[in-house]
Amino acid sequence: MEKSMPTPEKSRLADAGRPQTAKNRLEAIRKAAETRERRRRWVTVGVVAAAAIALVAVAIVGIRAAGDPEPATSATALEAVSGVGSASPPPWALPDDPVQRVAAAGLDTGPMGTADHYHAHLDIIVDGRQVAVPADLGIDPATGAMSAVHTHTPDGIVHVEADTVGETFTLGQLFTEWNVRLTTSQLGSLSGEPLKVYVDGEVQTGDPAFLNLADEQQITVVYGDQQVDIPDSHDFSGI
Repeated sequence: MEKSMPTPEKSRLADAGRPQTAKNRLEAIRKAAETRERRRRWVTVGVVAAAAIALVAVAIVGIRAAGDPEPATSATALEAVSGVGSASPPPWALPDDPVQRVAAAGLDTGPMGTADHYHAHLDIIVDGRQVAVPADLGIDPATGAMSAVHTHTPDGIVHVEADTVGETFTLGQLFTEWNVRLTTSQLGSLSGEPLKVYVDGEVQTGDPAFLNLADEQQITVVYGDQQVDIPDSHDFSGI
């Protein structure tokens, strides 16, 4: 008996009824590849976005840092007190605006600092005569608030009482609080004659405003006649 050839319609039905294993595998492989590609793209987008956010954050911090005032102990703040102050003749009294003078020195007023406490002594000699360093430099008489650098008595004792240990303070900051100009060649209104600064009897070079204050330091500023006795120490035992 002859077998009849299947019609096209019957062939399609037969094909639909048979499992298409190879085709299914290829389709599964294609879908898996598409899924991996989508995941890879999302990861790439995420990494790029995170990097962009980080760059923006760094830029914002940089802008803020550039706009913020620098701390008092930075080079910029210390340079700001070189040559600051009134060009007036001695003797020099307390300024009328102590809080503003403290701010001009790059410092602020508040309760007495307790983290770091030490003393220096300052002598000023003009044409062979002693010039008094007034009491209460760097102190607000209205509130009692004080700068980290201040005086209590008219004997030249300089108190450093800071909130943090190791902070740097300078002679220029003290003179700025006092409103007395101090440069390499000028003391108040005095200029044209020799001006020298000594520490523990040793002459110093450079801008005296940048001289760092230190514990039990004897500082002597001499203008004019240099034929004077320069102390090499001070007795701090009674403080």
